[in-house]
Amino acid sequence: MSTGLYDLQGRRLYCTADERKAFLKEAAKHPNDVALFCQLLVYSGCRISEALAITPQRIDTSTGVVIFETLKKRKRGVFRAVPLPNALIESLQRLTANKPQTQRLWPWCRTKAWQEVKAVMTAMQTDGPHATAKGLRHGFAINALQAGVPLNMVSKWLGHSSLEITAIYTNAFGNEERSFAQRMWT
Repeated sequence: MSTGLYDLQGRRLYCTADERKAFLKEAAKHPNDVALFCQLLVYSGCRISEALAITPQRIDTSTGVVIFETLKKRKRGVFRAVPLPNALIESLQRLTANKPQTQRLWPWCRTKAWQEVKAVMTAMQTDGPHATAKGLRHGFAINALQAGVPLNMVSKWLGHSSLEITAIYTNAFGNEERSFAQRMWT
């Protein structure tokens, strides 16, 4: 089993910046609820089950964050706030209109959510082990680090228990590795 950014055949497990942009562009062609779900995955780096658990009360419009319950913890009730673009916060707020504060925004099961993500990936002709919600999560982390977000902040946003877990994202290669290296050249 792979624990890094590549599978046992050496294939990339993360979406590149271009793939993430293409994913958002393709998602915009899908129904609004699917498009917003896809945007949430791209801009927050959340796990698919964490996105499915979002309710109106977890969207804090005053601070521009969505509050996720971190699901890979041993105990329940561990939350983290992840900042999102204002336009996405506003769109999520509109999606919550007339919904009870504790009702999930997406009443889908994990399989349905996975199928929606896969449908967008397929429509943009992206295939492989990176063409998943987890690939988007990995891509989010790499993008954040390339943008200069401190490792501890990325770790917090992803809900990791230690910096060592988050540090795997510094092992990107190809264009992503080149982007890190270019910082030294200017």
